[in-house]
Amino acid sequence: MVAASCAGSGPPAAVESPSPVDGALSQGLIAYAGARGVGVLDPATGKAIVVAPLPAGSAFKVSGPVWAPAPGLPYPVLYFTIHDDRPAESRTTSGVVPYDWLFRVDPFAGVITPVAASYDFQSEGPFGLVANSHYLALTVGCCTTYEVDALDLTKSSSALKVVTKPPTQTALFSEGAAPGVSGLVAVRAFATGLWYWLDLDANVLHAFPLKLGPDDGPIAISADGTTVAVSRPDHGPIIQPIDVTVPSGSSPAAGSSPTPTTTTPHPASKPRALNSKLPHADGVAWSPDASLLALAVSGRLQIYSASGKDGTPAAKTYLTGSGVSGVDWSEAIHGQSFASVKPATAPQPVVDALLKSTKLPAAADTSANRPLTKVYVWQYDSSKASPIATIADATATVLQQYPPMAAAVAFHHWAPSASWALSGGCYRYRVVIKGSIPPVAFTFGLGSNEPCKKASP
Repeated sequence: MVAASCAGSGPPAAVESPSPVDGALSQGLIAYAGARGVGVLDPATGKAIVVAPLPAGSAFKVSGPVWAPAPGLPYPVLYFTIHDDRPAESRTTSGVVPYDWLFRVDPFAGVITPVAASYDFQSEGPFGLVANSHYLALTVGCCTTYEVDALDLTKSSSALKVVTKPPTQTALFSEGAAPGVSGLVAVRAFATGLWYWLDLDANVLHAFPLKLGPDDGPIAISADGTTVAVSRPDHGPIIQPIDVTVPSGSSPAAGSSPTPTTTTPHPASKPRALNSKLPHADGVAWSPDASLLALAVSGRLQIYSASGKDGTPAAKTYLTGSGVSGVDWSEAIHGQSFASVKPATAPQPVVDALLKSTKLPAAADTSANRPLTKVYVWQYDSSKASPIATIADATATVLQQYPPMAAAVAFHHWAPSASWALSGGCYRYRVVIKGSIPPVAFTFGLGSNEPCKKASP
């Protein structure tokens, strides 16, 4: 679990609802991930624009995007993850240290913000990114160690934290989220393929109201919480009613593994196929009024009528040949228009800046000195005066007074050990490297090394 963000505790400041504008996005915006990056498409016109460009090829693996709130903004923004999949360094070769990243993009301000970064040398990065107005959740890991991590979007002080993690807790895959401010995330158990609600508020598993298969998912639930679209491994998605209300269950003791409550599932209604000729859909998303369903399928974006008969062709097909792998559809955005969408800078410079900041000094990066090199890292809020900002050496007195984060040498770089140990915002990190060389001290941050302006009293 990482420390709280620098913005302080409590809910984000209230914002006024904007007045409608000409060309307002009454049908919302469709967000997608494609070969060129993360973009948005206007369902009213079919116009699309990439708002977070990524390099061509397989340099980064992307999950998402999803629409969710951000502190102080009257409209939703985009969240997505990337995993640095470029060739990793070894003891005798240069390369990258692989990190998972969570980014936030404001498509109407043209601003991209790193939310968190996590050293990840085992997996191919996060997947199953889902969100509602309360939580963002994702899965990360490999083999049998899949964990679910979550971000509380209702608190400006929130940071990504580990919710469930093997071996003491069940290995779960995040597949969808109940709408609104619910704390319920639909998860599928790795070992059994059974589905549950993971209650992020109570840290408990509830029985899922529908009988879904071990290869089904992801799912999308309509804004009113009454209808679900389920991606199947073949024969296209199915649509059926769902009840997202669950009885209250007793929460296990803090830190214990969530266990299923005795909730009895609601009787499942007969599913209705959308188009049985389709293969597995990588992403599904409802329009604001749930009359349309967007699919990321076969590398393109398709729009279907939710009331059409099985086999009815797509009403619209977009971005053919664009390698579309994820999709989400926003609520109506009355205070913005598509003309106000602005592309942000690419996330790669932020990724590369972290690699530069965590590279070992040349004198320490030798076969003889690497085993002797020690790395000490402290986190502090740069909007406030902090003695950590001026630490010059990791003396015994300093270590006792200011315990550092866990970090270790990884070949030619060093890396923090905990999941999502690095946060963006006003956080900065003071580093001392010593042991094999005289102490070297410096400061860095995700996205910016400059300190934040002092917070108002």
